[in-house]
Amino acid sequence: MLTGEIRNQVDQIWNAFWSGGVSNPLSVIEQITYLLFIKRLDDLHTLEENKAQMLGRPMERRIFPEGQDDKGCAYEAMRWSRFKHVESREMMDVIADHVFPFLRTLGEEGSSYGRHMRDARLGFSNPALLAKAVEMLDKVPMDDRDTKGDLYEYMLGKIASAGQNGQFRTPRHIIQLMVEMVAPTPDDVMCDPAAGTCGFPVAVGEYLRDQHPGLFRNERQRRHFHEKLFHAFDFDGTMLRIGAMNMILHGVENADVTYRDSLAQDHAADAGTYSLVLANPPFAGSLDYESTAKDLQKIVKTKKTELLFLALFLRLLKTGGRAAVIVPDGVLFGSSKAHQALRRMLVEDHKLDAVVKLPSGVFRPYAGVSTAILFFTKTGVGGTDRVWFYDVQADGYSLDDKRTELLPREKLGPVPRQALTEEEHGKNNLPDVLERWQKREGSEQRRPRTAQSFCVPKADIAATKSYDLSLNRYKEVEHEQVEHDAPADIIRELREIEGEIAQGLTRLEDMLGSSDSHRPETEPCT
Repeated sequence: MLTGEIRNQVDQIWNAFWSGGVSNPLSVIEQITYLLFIKRLDDLHTLEENKAQMLGRPMERRIFPEGQDDKGCAYEAMRWSRFKHVESREMMDVIADHVFPFLRTLGEEGSSYGRHMRDARLGFSNPALLAKAVEMLDKVPMDDRDTKGDLYEYMLGKIASAGQNGQFRTPRHIIQLMVEMVAPTPDDVMCDPAAGTCGFPVAVGEYLRDQHPGLFRNERQRRHFHEKLFHAFDFDGTMLRIGAMNMILHGVENADVTYRDSLAQDHAADAGTYSLVLANPPFAGSLDYESTAKDLQKIVKTKKTELLFLALFLRLLKTGGRAAVIVPDGVLFGSSKAHQALRRMLVEDHKLDAVVKLPSGVFRPYAGVSTAILFFTKTGVGGTDRVWFYDVQADGYSLDDKRTELLPREKLGPVPRQALTEEEHGKNNLPDVLERWQKREGSEQRRPRTAQSFCVPKADIAATKSYDLSLNRYKEVEHEQVEHDAPADIIRELREIEGEIAQGLTRLEDMLGSSDSHRPETEPCT
């Protein structure tokens, strides 16, 4: 957890950028990312120096070489611990003219830190602003992994709260719910083909640290964690840099965060490679057939990006691999041939595990589209017995554009630090989703379809012909129970009413007869 003091320091850095003319929140986080990369390189170099000094042997790995660059600047002067002490104009000259070209060289050499810096450019035009940013970042404690990770997540949250480029950020409590439900293992190989800021890989890493701390005492599993477990693709260079830094600050040293247009490139090289796919792919457009990977068109012939991504996930997963992906509601009930074919494929050819319906305000203020999370396992031979549905009505935040917290922070998310009361469950369904999911093979199968969660047999889904997966197709409305009197009592009451009506009619006839006898005779008209 970040302290209020650290939050204030970050806010000051952010405000300094804005007042200094860097107004795009994505540009702010990109420039901070560059500075953090530079600081990280110096920290690693210092660590190598200390190890060499302690062991009394030469440094095994020098990040900053000895000597000078081709412009006559000593590499030693390019280190964070050196230039942070110089005057602002000189600092800007060193960073812009020497440090950034050096970073681009690292990228050409294939360094895990430098490969995302090939087109890096300093975005400061004000030396005083640069010096202030360096000074502020230098004061933020970066020794503890949790603090570093939380700090970067806090800054990423500012991208979303600024209302610009927020489409890159899936709500972290929704990501955590999906990760908790798929329960990653230390031997998994996970992939997010639309990674953005790497929220899903980061969450998987944090889950494994909490649930499987022993993996770091196993050399094979430790190396797998740092070098082979995490794979994240995106075709936006800025997102790749931000995502790579997010992984580094969360303690993953060499994650595979690389450029790839996931729907356009062929996937023969990594088909059937991954045991776990977690993603919130973009689902707002269509692609030309010519620009779409041919191996995906063989799975489902469509231009719709949301369907193509589902085909991609099936292509990337190995047999037995699991997936948890966010899809728009149209995927669940769309009537096109491609929609129906893909749903049939999930139900008949693989194992569709669950459909978790999300409230329509989850992605506000950026989009009000209704979404759901699909959980499925690639089998190639079927296996769907029944599908578990859950109707999430509250996620702990208001469902308007403000998305304000409805509960204290210790009661938010799928694994709150404090238990929720029944009333508080109405404001945050996520812990209940996780609890019921873990009972889906037992008591959940006996729940009526009027409940918030229930199971639907595969036969009922297939009977719709279109393999409709919309929750409302199967959910039943619970009718209010009305108490009725015994039939004999009802008949007695009806006879009493009948008698009262008869008496009333008799009195009315008497009144009408009496009025006729007093009516004066009139002359006929002539």
